[in-house]
Amino acid sequence: MIDRMASGWLNFVVNHPRWVLACVVLVLMAAVAGLPKLRLDASSDSLTLERDTDLDYFREVSQLYDSGDFLVVTYAPNTPLFEDAALQQLQGLHAELAAIEGVASVNSILNVPLLYSPKRSLREMAKAPRNLLDADVDRALAKAEFLQSPIYRKMILSPDGETTALQLNLAVDHQFIALVTERDNLRLKKRTQNLTAEEDMRLQAVSAEFLAHRLAAEKASHARVQSVRDVVAQYRGDAQIFVGGITMITADMISFIRQDLIVFGGAALLFMVIVLGVIFRSVKFVLLPMITCVSAVTMTLGIVCWAGWHLTVISSNFVALLLIIALAIIIHLVVRYREYESEQPQWTQKQLVLAACGYMVKPCLYTALTTIVAFVSLVISDIRPVMDFGWMMTIGLVLATILAFVLFPAVLVLLPREAANKVQQGSQSKPFTAYCAAAVERLGHGVLLIACGILLLSVWGISRLQVENRFVDYFHEETEIHQGLSLIDQKLGGTTSLDIILQPEAATALLTPESVPVEFTDEDDPFAEADAFDEQDPFEAPTSETEDDPFAEADPFSEQGEQKKNSVWMTVAGLQLVDRITQYLDSLPEVGKVQSLATLYEVGKDINGSLNNFELAVMAQSLTPEIDQVLVQPYLDRDTDQARITMRIIDTYPGLQRAELVERIHAHLAEMDGVDIEHVRFSGLLILYNNMLQSLFSSQIVTLGAVFLGIGLMFVLLFRSVLVAIVALLPNMLAASAILGGMGLAGIPLDMMTITIAAITVGIGVDDTIHYIHRFKTELAVDGDYMKAMHRAHRSIGRAMYYTSVIIIFGFSIMVLSQFIPTIYFGLLTGLAMLAALSGALFVLPQLIMLTRPFKTNSR
Repeated sequence: MIDRMASGWLNFVVNHPRWVLACVVLVLMAAVAGLPKLRLDASSDSLTLERDTDLDYFREVSQLYDSGDFLVVTYAPNTPLFEDAALQQLQGLHAELAAIEGVASVNSILNVPLLYSPKRSLREMAKAPRNLLDADVDRALAKAEFLQSPIYRKMILSPDGETTALQLNLAVDHQFIALVTERDNLRLKKRTQNLTAEEDMRLQAVSAEFLAHRLAAEKASHARVQSVRDVVAQYRGDAQIFVGGITMITADMISFIRQDLIVFGGAALLFMVIVLGVIFRSVKFVLLPMITCVSAVTMTLGIVCWAGWHLTVISSNFVALLLIIALAIIIHLVVRYREYESEQPQWTQKQLVLAACGYMVKPCLYTALTTIVAFVSLVISDIRPVMDFGWMMTIGLVLATILAFVLFPAVLVLLPREAANKVQQGSQSKPFTAYCAAAVERLGHGVLLIACGILLLSVWGISRLQVENRFVDYFHEETEIHQGLSLIDQKLGGTTSLDIILQPEAATALLTPESVPVEFTDEDDPFAEADAFDEQDPFEAPTSETEDDPFAEADPFSEQGEQKKNSVWMTVAGLQLVDRITQYLDSLPEVGKVQSLATLYEVGKDINGSLNNFELAVMAQSLTPEIDQVLVQPYLDRDTDQARITMRIIDTYPGLQRAELVERIHAHLAEMDGVDIEHVRFSGLLILYNNMLQSLFSSQIVTLGAVFLGIGLMFVLLFRSVLVAIVALLPNMLAASAILGGMGLAGIPLDMMTITIAAITVGIGVDDTIHYIHRFKTELAVDGDYMKAMHRAHRSIGRAMYYTSVIIIFGFSIMVLSQFIPTIYFGLLTGLAMLAALSGALFVLPQLIMLTRPFKTNSR
């Protein structure tokens, strides 16, 4: 049936080539029209799991505490930091950064409140909050406060006192969170139950609204990063300045991806042209494969653009990979056509085209289907970029296969066949694959022994695979982003955020009558002797009704202050518990800056000497808005009475194990007196990224299992033999194991880029297997001699396999010039994967065939 359908299709194409080409051109024009819609996405959302409940909680926490993303600018002046010249420059930089659109506020040593320079009572601080710009501030004391105070140490000034940080706080995009939450809820409901017509319409509307808002937000974010860089560039002559932060990483990753798409895509195309010219020594057999490959990529990109998909760090690699796979298909056609052209000099061009395409349509269709199975397996991953990569490759493979059997026959039938003497030129030379066949014949069982040794070594290497990796390692050491992230990580408190959210029920042991402030009567007036927060005469009359009165605005025990009074965390017992947790976290070597309500407790003790619940209530009521914004608001939600402990993890810490760190903290809190661990939850970017990393192992196992199961079943259907299916599958399993084992031995971590390598190895490796077995059966039917059939298969289809693999290996090797380290790994590992797959097809596969003899012959 396949043969009849293929024959009818090919006859239509070769008889109406111009009409067919016109249709292809129209489709290409439609695809090109969509290319301006192409978008790249390297946001933190693209590095998370699909339907991750921790992501929803992360957004909820961000809204609750109004804590959005931020950028960090490090500033190390050429002159001493606390001298006038350096501070004036810093003031100018601060002002220009604060004026950038989208920057909600800027925190720096210039504007944060000073509480210890010198130490003052809360009443004095309430009268006149001070900062470094005040004329009478002692800068030596201020420097000491930045280095040693519980508020600012390990956050705003490096230990050597030479580098400071400006934190650019970006506003929380509440509209983004609202839209994505509504969209995801409707999508979830659609998957689990039916939507009403109104809900379905709302899903379409909110999806379109979210896409438009996201595009606008991304554009504004990139413009903001560029504005920050433009401002910073003006001050680089007088200071060493770096920019860091998640938004910065996103912008740079997109720049690197765009550069790789253009530069290395063009370089790969140029390399393919040169190699094709060397191999075939014919202009038409250079241009025709390239036109076919570029058309397949362009059409796929057009579909991606019109569908509104984004290219991520992972899926952007489909362009190079699809070029390679499409080229492999067309090279097999060219090699078979030239074989017929050499063997049948009396045939017309139409006969040659029909014969070549007719012979190759079945193996090419089979290879396309098995490769599609390999990439479809990626869709079962929970990682959105990996899923998108699988879908894009699937669409691209379908288009590449169709175009190979449309453009190749349609264009070639319009061209005259080459002269017989030109066809014969160079065709008599002994191909490299003939030596491979001789090696298989001579070594015999030694090939299998070598393969077993590689397999054992690979298993050991796989056991050493790791998933831990660091953002900073994604970039070369000389890049600004690497230097900036390293500086922030090592001197200014760490990079990746981790939050611990304590619900009020988490401290049930504290909910006792003694733990909360009591109601005082007139008889027990705590101010009868002296104001605990003022050294002046308590009987001195204030100058006005409200002046110097900490209760002028609200009594801490009045109705207005009821929430503060009843907060389990705004008690001495509550703060002591938070302080114990904070001290434990601060003792961990992987943890940088830790911030919580414990800072309020330490400041209160420093200023007052000691604290009881009443004094704590008065202190909390006396805080100025500026100080409250620093000490309380980021760490306590008064409506829900939940406390937040936030920390930054040192991403460059040697041997950082994120999952082990989170488990260690969780276990310690579970054993801590006074903590109900059931009401403690972790959040932050570290949790989201760790969820993705920990899913990689399980995803890799599930993906490879699905690949081998699917391809194994297809082999059984294609070859009608379980034995042949096993023989065909074993070399590909060996190649995939060798790559994963090599990664483990080389210490290359498993991440979102490298997780696709094994599937790619199998997906492309089975192409060689199917082509070889198909040709081997044809050659075996000639004389029934396995050895001679093996030699002939190596000389014919083996040569095409060799050509395609060489192009793949060296084509992907060009990626070593990338500025993005994961792209370098992807290029090198893909090249090595193709080498492993080719070796398996040329050495292990034929030896297994010779050993098992799975095909019937006339002599048998």
